Amino acid sequence: MRQPNWVPAGTDLEKPNAARMYDYYLGGSHNFEADRRTARKAVELWPELPQIMRANRAFLRRAVQFLAEAGVTRFLDIGSGIPTFGPVHEIAREIRPESRVVYADNDPVAVAHSRLLLQDDPDSTIVEADARDVDDLLARPEVAALLAPGEPVGVLLVAVLHFVQDADDPHKLVGTLRDALPPGSFLALSHASLEGRPDQAGSHQDLYRRTPTPLTMRSRDVIESLFDGFELVEPGVVYLPEWRPDDPAAVGPHPERMTGVAGVGRLP
Repeated sequence: MRQPNWVPAGTDLEKPNAARMYDYYLGGSHNFEADRRTARKAVELWPELPQIMRANRAFLRRAVQFLAEAGVTRFLDIGSGIPTFGPVHEIAREIRPESRVVYADNDPVAVAHSRLLLQDDPDSTIVEADARDVDDLLARPEVAALLAPGEPVGVLLVAVLHFVQDADDPHKLVGTLRDALPPGSFLALSHASLEGRPDQAGSHQDLYRRTPTPLTMRSRDVIESLFDGFELVEPGVVYLPEWRPDDPAAVGPHPERMTGVAGVGRLP
């Protein structure tokens, strides 16, 4: 197989990767047959998976647009995967051309791909860091410079915290991030919810227990509490399609089928 120019040397093209599988679900082109084969098996177990991934990505787009319209030009995207198919820097710059973005991910494959994709962009970079070690993340020079006092920052934790187990204390993680942000900053967050499809919550979590990234679905009340210290932006924490939809008529009668909730909060 010929190796595309966005693929780092030495990449095993026959080994599926979660970040490239996510790209496949979104309809992107930065994936290989091994990724597509594994993704199709996952869809057999969870038929709505691609729609859920797309609803989550659509929330990311709307949230970044909202933050850019609010004047944010600095973004920290934690758990970014591969920044393809509508990445944060492209979305933000449609409104704020001067936007700077630091992506962060703990997957070496996703980081290596991202470095090649971003190598010609002086205002976007990626760091290899684990959100669970938030002090290490904040100590990275690229992140520290982005969060320097002055302009507000938009922190994105989109479909990330449900991969943080209770033992790793997601509330402490978010609180540490909050305390490092300049006033007026924002947190955009989406999370798998127990309320969305309680009949399938068990099977969803069982599916991910077979992977290196087990999933912890939480209640809406617990997810709302992750915004402690932030002022929730209307409409609050709602199902993914319900957060400021481009067309309210397109939300549909069963937004809960996307099994995730999302919200945006502003730091006073």
